[in-house]
Amino acid sequence: MATESEENGTEMQTEVDESAYSLARCKLENLLNKSMRIRMTDGRTLVGLFLCTDRDCNVILGSAQEFLKSTDSFSQGEPRVLGLAMIPGHHVVSIEVESESLQTTTHGL
Repeated sequence: MATESEENGTEMQTEVDESAYSLARCKLENLLNKSMRIRMTDGRTLVGLFLCTDRDCNVILGSAQEFLKSTDSFSQGEPRVLGLAMIPGHHVVSIEVESESLQTTTHGL
C-alpha cells in the first residue's frame, strides 16, 4: 500500500506534466497558420503555412512550395508549388518560423 507522501508525489508529478503539456500545446497553437520553412534530410526546403502536427512530429503545411538544394551558391531555381504537403517527422532537419508571420498586424480593425 502506498504511503501518503508517495501518493502526493505522484499527484504533484502529474500536475507538473499537465502544466508542461498545456504550455507546449499553447505554443504550438500560437504557431498555427504561420509561415514556416522546413529543411529536410534530402536537402529540400519546404515553405508553407503550419496547419497540423502529431506525436510523431509529422508536419502538415498548406500552400507549400518546394525549393531544391542548389548545387552552387548562385543558382536560384523556381519553387515547385505543392499545395498541401505532409512531411514525415523523421525527414525533418530543422523548422524555422518566418519572422514576418510572427508579427501580428491589425490594419483596418
